[in-house]
Amino acid sequence: MHFSVIIPAKNERENIGRCLDSIFQVDWDPEEYEVIVIDNGSSDDTPLLAAQKGAKVYLQPDLTISGLRNFGASMAKGELLAFMDADCTVEPSWLRAASRYLGTEDIVCFGSPPQVPPEATWVQQAWYQVRRKKEEVGETAWLESMNMFVRRVAFSRCQGFDEHLATCEDYDISLRLKALGKVITDSRVVAYHYGEARTISHFFRKERWRGIGNLKGVLRHGVKAGELPSILLPVLHCLALFFLPLALLLPASLGAATPAFLAVFFIGWQAFLLFVSFVRYYRMAPRHVHQIYVLLNVYYLARGIAMLRQP
Repeated sequence: MHFSVIIPAKNERENIGRCLDSIFQVDWDPEEYEVIVIDNGSSDDTPLLAAQKGAKVYLQPDLTISGLRNFGASMAKGELLAFMDADCTVEPSWLRAASRYLGTEDIVCFGSPPQVPPEATWVQQAWYQVRRKKEEVGETAWLESMNMFVRRVAFSRCQGFDEHLATCEDYDISLRLKALGKVITDSRVVAYHYGEARTISHFFRKERWRGIGNLKGVLRHGVKAGELPSILLPVLHCLALFFLPLALLLPASLGAATPAFLAVFFIGWQAFLLFVSFVRYYRMAPRHVHQIYVLLNVYYLARGIAMLRQP
C-alpha cells in the first residue's frame, strides 16, 4: 500500500465528514491508500460518522495528540504516513502530487503548510502569509503535522512523535527526521485548514497555548540556533511593552535619561517589527503588510506571556 492517512479526532462532528469526503475523492487508486481515524473519546458521533464514510476507526480516549498519531502509525500499512487534521480538506490531486516521492529514500518527510479556505477572515489570510514557505519546492527546517507525509521506516527510526509534548510536536519530530534525510516543502501537495484562528482574540489564545509547548520542546531536545529567536523575541516584546508605561510613570526626579531610554527601546522594537513586516512580506503579500504587523505584536505578546508564566 502506498499511503496511510492518519487523522486524530475528538468531537469533530462538524469537520470529519468534509475532511473524509475530500480524501476519498482524491485522484488515486482506492486500493493503494487507507484512512485511519483515531478517536480521542468523543462525546458526539465522530467515530460513527468516520466509519460510515469508510475510514478505519480506533478508539483511544486517553492519549495525547502525539500518542494518537503514533497509535495510528502503528496500525498503518502504507509506505508513506500522511498526517492530517480533522478540520482540514485536500485537493483531488493531493496523493498524486505526493506520489512523486514514492521510492525517494533520501527524502524522509514532505508536505506543505495548509492553505486557508476561500472564506477566510483577514486574520487567517494575513497569518498564512507568515506560515507559508518562501520556496515552492525545496528543503525546509520543519513542516506542520496537518499536512505532513513521513516515510514509515524513518518514522519508526526516529520513534515517532514525542508524547510528552502537547504542542510543537511537529517541529520536534522534524528535527529528528532531518537527521535521517531531507525534509521537503512542496506547495503542489495542497491541503486546506478550516481551524485557523478567525479573530485576534482567538489567535492570541492559540499562540499562548502553543508557546507553552514551544518551550517544553526546546527543553526536551536542547536549544538549536534556529530556535533562539522564538525564545528571545517574545520575551523582548513583553519587556518593550512593560517599558513604555514604566517610562511614563517614572518620577521626574530620576532625570530624563532613564524614561527616554525606555521609550526609545519601545519605539525601536516597534520599528523593527514594522521593518520585518515590510521587508519580508511586501513582495508576496503587499495588502497584508499592516495586518501582519498587528498580528506579530499579538503573536509575540502571547508567546512571551506563555514563556514568562512557565513554572
